[in-house]
Amino acid sequence: MALSWKLVIDSTDAAALADFWGAALEYEVEDPSALVEQLLAAGHIGAEAVTEHRGRKLFRGYAAVRHPEDPFDELSGVGRGRRLLFQDVPEGKSVKNRLHIDVHSEPGGLDELVARLEKLGATRVREVDQGPAGHWWVMLDPEGNEFCAT
Repeated sequence: MALSWKLVIDSTDAAALADFWGAALEYEVEDPSALVEQLLAAGHIGAEAVTEHRGRKLFRGYAAVRHPEDPFDELSGVGRGRRLLFQDVPEGKSVKNRLHIDVHSEPGGLDELVARLEKLGATRVREVDQGPAGHWWVMLDPEGNEFCAT
C-alpha cells in the first residue's frame, strides 16, 4: 500500500513562504483558524502558540498549502493529498538544497511562468540550456530555496 506524505520546508517566515508557494503553484493556503479557535477555547493551547496572518489564526511558525482539488479536513483545513508544510526554524539556509521543486509551464509558456514567479518574489539564478531538448530556469523563492521553472 502506498504511503501518504507531505514535503516539509524549513523557513524563517512560514506564513509568507506559504503565500508565495500557494500563488506560485496555484494551491490553496490552508486555513486552520477553526481548529486554532477550538484548541484555544478548550485551553489545549495558549495564546503564545498562535499568530495571525491575513486575518487567519495560525499555529505560530507553521503554514501550509494544498492542491485545490485534493481532499482536506474541514475542521483543520489540513490537506490529505499534495501538500507543502512550512515550518520556522532558528537557523538560516546555508547550503544548496538537496531536494527542490520543479514548476512546469504549459507548452511554450516558460517565459510567462518565469515572469509570473518573479512578480511573486522569485529570482532568476541561471538558465540551463539542453539544446534541442529545451531549457529551464534555476530560480530562488523569497527565502533563497532553489527551484526550477521548466
